[in-house]
Amino acid sequence: MIQISETAAKRIQSLKAEEGQTEAAFLRVEVKKGGCSGLSYKMNFDAQPKDGDQFFEAHGQKIAVDSESFLYLIGMILDYSGGLNGKGFVFNNPNATKNCGCGSSFNV
Repeated sequence: MIQISETAAKRIQSLKAEEGQTEAAFLRVEVKKGGCSGLSYKMNFDAQPKDGDQFFEAHGQKIAVDSESFLYLIGMILDYSGGLNGKGFVFNNPNATKNCGCGSSFNV
């Protein structure tokens, strides 16, 4: 399971509005090779499900994760921080054994 915090859901909703996305659009979260720690997170809006997608919904927002990425993201909480230490989505991933300083890449 993947969870979406209320703060992240609100930010997803505002980004959808800013980008002119329809209500049917969902956030796709993927894990790709690369980044300073070996694996990196990739996010974009999509409206077309793919074979093997798993969907998670909370606070009115839906995210999709492909089956390969899901193996790296099981138990993750997607959050959003807008504090003094920077703005952005925060991946609270219990599978990550090493994170880079910026939080955009990890290793398992």
